[in-house]
Amino acid sequence: MDFTIPPPVQQLARRVQQFVEEVVLPVEKRVLAGAELTKNDVFALRAQARAAGLFAPTMPVHLGGLGLSIPEWVPVLEAAGRSLIGPLALHCAAPDEGNMHTLHLYASPEQVEQYLRPLVAGEVFSGFSMTEPPPGAGSDPTMIQTTAVREGDTWVLNGHKWYTTNGTVADFLLIFARTRQDVSPYKGCSIFLAPVTTPGIHIVRDVPTIGRHDFGGHVEIRYEEVRLPHSALLGEEGAGFGITQARLGPARLTHCMRWTGIAQRALEIAAGYAATREAFGKKLMEHQSVGFMLADSEMELHAGRLLMHQAAWLLHQGDQARAEAAMTKVFVSEAVNRIIDRAIQICGGTGISRDLPLSTWYESARAFRIYDGASEVHRMVAARQVIKKYAAPPPH
Repeated sequence: MDFTIPPPVQQLARRVQQFVEEVVLPVEKRVLAGAELTKNDVFALRAQARAAGLFAPTMPVHLGGLGLSIPEWVPVLEAAGRSLIGPLALHCAAPDEGNMHTLHLYASPEQVEQYLRPLVAGEVFSGFSMTEPPPGAGSDPTMIQTTAVREGDTWVLNGHKWYTTNGTVADFLLIFARTRQDVSPYKGCSIFLAPVTTPGIHIVRDVPTIGRHDFGGHVEIRYEEVRLPHSALLGEEGAGFGITQARLGPARLTHCMRWTGIAQRALEIAAGYAATREAFGKKLMEHQSVGFMLADSEMELHAGRLLMHQAAWLLHQGDQARAEAAMTKVFVSEAVNRIIDRAIQICGGTGISRDLPLSTWYESARAFRIYDGASEVHRMVAARQVIKKYAAPPPH
């Protein structure tokens, strides 16, 4: 496997990092100081990203994107992810990035015009409405409670969702629902497209969460007698799980790419602090305990990048890479938490202050080990592969 990054992509990643430093970080500074990130802020950043030729890197050229392949996403999204606002500015943030990928694969020509083109253009926002409060679907999506019942050419949806990211700004939703009760959930679930203004869609609240408030929030929604035409189906009836798997593989990797940018920046802050701060007669970096923390973070970043590149390469070859994506999500999400934690430890009192962004990243990164599949779920996926590969056959 050759993971060489083509020189034009390397140059693009450097341009993205420069854009983040010069254009995005001043906005980040205001947000970290307590200012609200508004739609107008995002639209202004996107206009500058588009003018700089950095907009929508994961989307095909014919839709208005940069046309990068999945392996080429890795350095570019990491560069964008050096700020939590960077992916929003370049239009490669969750959930819109994953939704664009999904619609590109499965949308009908009419759905492309109504939903995908405006979304790729950055004119609208979207949400993926799948997770439900107990006793509904969480880590186990087969526990889906939301239903869609067909009445002629109309589907009637009823259900209760939460953690629908982007819900406070979304113009339309991808809604995951059970369409058949007489078969396995893996064959009895479907995805529907619906404008948020559709009668019966009720945004209950923006669920308060750990860390800073994310742009778009993570809302609770009730679907009450929502009537949608048959044309609202995304793909085939019963194909919901297949579509979701096609979405989540690349989406999990893009989370890893973006958060690696934050972890890299955290390491740089820690290293800079350790190189200048003196304690007990010498620079912090000269203390072995600090040096080891910096080394551990560097090693984990290196290993995480290799995992991302390999999983991205497999996806690009047409492999589903389920085990590889699962292992990458576990390793990178947990490594990012450790790297930010070490950076705070090295920076001491300054680290836990709001004078640095480390404490904000620390709070926000905790959810990374839960969303798009908790670490335990991905370990289950990896464990199944271990059993298939190495377990001895049962005795006769």
